[in-house]
Amino acid sequence: MANTPHRIQPGSFLTLHYRLAGPDGDIINTFRDKPATLTLGTGELSPAVEKHLVGLEEGAHESFEIPAGEAFGDRNPEMVQWVARSLLNEMGDPGEKYEVGDVVQFPTPDGMASYAGSVKQVGKDGDGDGNRDAVLFDFNHPLAGQPVTFEVQVIGIL
Repeated sequence: MANTPHRIQPGSFLTLHYRLAGPDGDIINTFRDKPATLTLGTGELSPAVEKHLVGLEEGAHESFEIPAGEAFGDRNPEMVQWVARSLLNEMGDPGEKYEVGDVVQFPTPDGMASYAGSVKQVGKDGDGDGNRDAVLFDFNHPLAGQPVTFEVQVIGIL
Protein backbone atom coordinates (compact mmCIF):
# COMPACT_ATOMS: atom_id res chain seq x y z
CA MET A 1 0.00 0.00 0.00
CA ALA A 2 1.39 3.40 -1.00
CA ASN A 3 2.29 5.87 1.69
CA THR A 4 -0.14 8.78 1.21
CA PRO A 5 0.99 12.25 2.27
CA HIS A 6 -0.54 13.84 5.34
CA ARG A 7 -3.13 16.55 4.66
CA ILE A 8 -4.06 19.39 6.99
CA GLN A 9 -7.40 18.92 8.72
CA PRO A 10 -9.25 20.99 11.36
CA GLY A 11 -7.36 20.49 14.64
CA SER A 12 -4.08 19.50 12.95
CA PHE A 13 -0.88 20.39 14.80
CA LEU A 14 1.42 22.08 12.26
CA THR A 15 4.98 23.17 11.77
CA LEU A 16 5.15 25.74 9.00
CA HIS A 17 6.65 28.89 7.66
CA TYR A 18 4.17 31.62 6.87
CA ARG A 19 3.99 35.23 5.81
CA LEU A 20 1.09 37.67 6.19
CA ALA A 21 1.42 40.87 4.22
CA GLY A 22 -0.78 43.84 3.49
CA PRO A 23 -0.40 46.61 0.92
CA ASP A 24 2.43 48.15 3.01
CA GLY A 25 4.44 44.91 3.27
CA ASP A 26 4.98 42.07 5.73
CA ILE A 27 3.31 42.00 9.14
CA ILE A 28 4.55 38.51 10.05
CA ASN A 29 7.21 36.53 8.18
CA THR A 30 8.74 33.36 9.68
CA PHE A 31 10.63 32.41 6.48
CA ARG A 32 13.72 34.32 7.69
CA ASP A 33 13.70 32.68 11.12
CA LYS A 34 12.56 29.45 12.76
CA PRO A 35 9.23 27.96 11.66
CA ALA A 36 6.02 28.40 13.65
CA THR A 37 4.13 25.61 15.38
CA LEU A 38 0.40 25.91 15.94
CA THR A 39 -2.84 23.99 16.14
CA LEU A 40 -5.59 24.77 13.65
CA GLY A 41 -8.78 26.03 15.26
CA THR A 42 -7.26 27.51 18.41
CA GLY A 43 -7.36 31.15 17.26
CA GLU A 44 -3.66 31.49 16.49
CA LEU A 45 -4.60 32.32 12.89
CA SER A 46 -7.83 33.91 11.71
CA PRO A 47 -10.52 31.50 10.41
CA ALA A 48 -10.25 33.09 6.94
CA VAL A 49 -6.51 32.29 6.88
CA GLU A 50 -6.98 28.78 8.34
CA LYS A 51 -9.51 27.78 5.67
CA HIS A 52 -6.73 28.11 3.06
CA LEU A 53 -4.62 25.59 5.00
CA VAL A 54 -7.20 22.78 5.20
CA GLY A 55 -6.41 20.13 2.59
CA LEU A 56 -2.81 21.16 1.94
CA GLU A 57 -0.25 18.35 1.97
CA GLU A 58 2.97 18.17 3.94
CA GLY A 59 5.63 19.98 1.88
CA ALA A 60 3.17 22.29 0.08
CA HIS A 61 4.30 25.86 -0.59
CA GLU A 62 1.36 28.08 -1.59
CA SER A 63 0.38 31.75 -1.71
CA PHE A 64 -3.18 33.09 -1.43
CA GLU A 65 -4.71 36.52 -1.95
CA ILE A 66 -7.43 37.22 0.63
CA PRO A 67 -9.85 40.11 -0.15
CA ALA A 68 -9.98 43.27 1.99
CA GLY A 69 -11.74 42.72 5.31
CA GLU A 70 -11.98 38.92 5.00
CA ALA A 71 -8.85 37.93 6.94
CA PHE A 72 -9.10 40.32 9.91
CA GLY A 73 -12.46 42.06 9.52
CA ASP A 74 -13.19 45.64 8.63
CA ARG A 75 -11.61 48.54 10.49
CA ASN A 76 -13.77 49.60 13.42
CA PRO A 77 -13.49 53.29 14.33
CA GLU A 78 -14.65 52.46 17.88
CA MET A 79 -11.42 50.47 18.32
CA VAL A 80 -9.44 53.75 18.23
CA GLN A 81 -9.48 55.01 21.82
CA TRP A 82 -7.76 57.43 24.17
CA VAL A 83 -6.21 55.77 27.24
CA ALA A 84 -5.49 57.99 30.24
CA ARG A 85 -1.85 58.25 31.22
CA SER A 86 -2.84 57.42 34.82
CA LEU A 87 -4.24 54.05 33.67
CA LEU A 88 -1.13 53.33 31.59
CA ASN A 89 1.01 54.10 34.66
CA GLU A 90 -1.01 51.63 36.76
CA MET A 91 -0.68 48.88 34.15
CA GLY A 92 2.98 49.33 33.29
CA ASP A 93 6.08 51.41 33.82
CA PRO A 94 5.14 54.95 34.98
CA GLY A 95 8.25 56.30 33.24
CA GLU A 96 7.36 54.73 29.86
CA LYS A 97 7.69 57.08 26.89
CA TYR A 98 5.18 56.31 24.15
CA GLU A 99 5.96 57.12 20.51
CA VAL A 100 3.68 56.98 17.47
CA GLY A 101 3.94 53.47 15.98
CA ASP A 102 4.77 51.71 19.26
CA VAL A 103 2.80 48.50 19.87
CA VAL A 104 1.73 48.06 23.49
CA GLN A 105 0.39 44.87 25.11
CA PHE A 106 -2.58 45.18 27.48
CA PRO A 107 -3.86 42.43 29.79
CA THR A 108 -7.45 41.27 29.38
CA PRO A 109 -9.70 42.05 32.36
CA ASP A 110 -9.34 38.46 33.64
CA GLY A 111 -5.54 38.64 33.31
CA MET A 112 -5.48 35.37 31.34
CA ALA A 113 -4.49 36.85 27.97
CA SER A 114 -3.43 40.08 26.32
CA TYR A 115 -4.25 42.23 23.34
CA ALA A 116 -2.26 44.90 21.55
CA GLY A 117 -2.78 48.47 20.48
CA SER A 118 -0.59 50.69 18.36
CA VAL A 119 0.09 54.29 19.38
CA LYS A 120 -1.48 56.80 16.98
CA GLN A 121 -1.03 60.00 18.98
CA VAL A 122 0.49 61.12 22.28
CA GLY A 123 -1.23 64.03 23.96
CA LYS A 124 -4.42 65.01 25.67
CA ASP A 125 -7.78 63.65 24.49
CA GLY A 126 -9.08 66.12 21.91
CA ASP A 127 -6.20 68.51 22.55
CA GLY A 128 -3.40 69.21 20.13
CA ASP A 129 -1.17 71.21 22.49
CA GLY A 130 1.21 68.32 23.22
CA ASN A 131 -0.08 67.72 26.75
CA ARG A 132 0.82 64.13 27.66
CA ASP A 133 -2.27 63.22 29.72
CA ALA A 134 -3.45 60.49 27.35
CA VAL A 135 -2.34 58.25 24.47
CA LEU A 136 -4.48 57.46 21.42
CA PHE A 137 -4.36 53.73 20.62
CA ASP A 138 -5.66 51.80 17.62
CA PHE A 139 -6.77 48.34 18.78
CA ASN A 140 -7.72 47.18 15.26
CA HIS A 141 -5.57 44.42 13.76
CA PRO A 142 -2.93 46.11 11.54
CA LEU A 143 -4.42 44.33 8.49
CA ALA A 144 -8.10 45.02 9.33
CA GLY A 145 -9.95 46.24 6.23
CA GLN A 146 -7.00 45.51 3.93
CA PRO A 147 -6.31 42.83 1.32
CA VAL A 148 -3.89 40.23 2.66
CA THR A 149 -1.32 38.00 1.00
CA PHE A 150 -0.89 34.72 2.88
CA GLU A 151 2.10 32.57 1.92
CA VAL A 152 2.67 29.22 3.60
CA GLN A 153 5.16 26.36 3.45
CA VAL A 154 3.90 23.29 5.31
CA ILE A 155 6.84 21.53 7.00
CA GLY A 156 5.06 18.96 9.16
CA ILE A 157 1.58 17.79 10.12
CA LEU A 158 0.74 15.80 13.24
